[in-house]
Amino acid sequence: MAKKEHVSETPATQLLKRHRVAYTEHPYEYLEHGGAQHSAQVLGWDPFHVVKTLIMQDQDAKPLVVLMHGNRKVSTKNLARQIGAKSVEPCAPEVANRHSGYLVGGTSPFGTRKAMPIYIEETILALPKILINGGRRGYLVGLDPQVCVALLAAQPVLCALAE
Repeated sequence: MAKKEHVSETPATQLLKRHRVAYTEHPYEYLEHGGAQHSAQVLGWDPFHVVKTLIMQDQDAKPLVVLMHGNRKVSTKNLARQIGAKSVEPCAPEVANRHSGYLVGGTSPFGTRKAMPIYIEETILALPKILINGGRRGYLVGLDPQVCVALLAAQPVLCALAE
């Protein structure tokens, strides 16, 4: 029997297992600044189905998580308006690492160090399955996007811009 490449557990996979969430593992060769477009290409997935986890902050530097299609950008203006913030901007990488407990490029919305509000681009919820970071660079997990709502209380927003 061929042994499947096993990736050691992360806080994200521990949380998924604890909640008995079915997921598939998708390790790939990580490329610095390759992002979701790169992982989608290597894994043979449509980047629209590969979800990136972005750590952002509002005008008071309060962190929040945005889940976005791999081939879309976040309209921070639209997002701020929908969540009742004056402004939203991406966190600096070292700040994002501190909030999430993960390294940028390996940030999962599951098992973050700090509890943060999570917003998910509404159109992601219509997909049958997504790939999302499993808590390590070069490691995605495949699951039903509804898990993000059920497990993370992710709130649907419409803030996607074409990349």
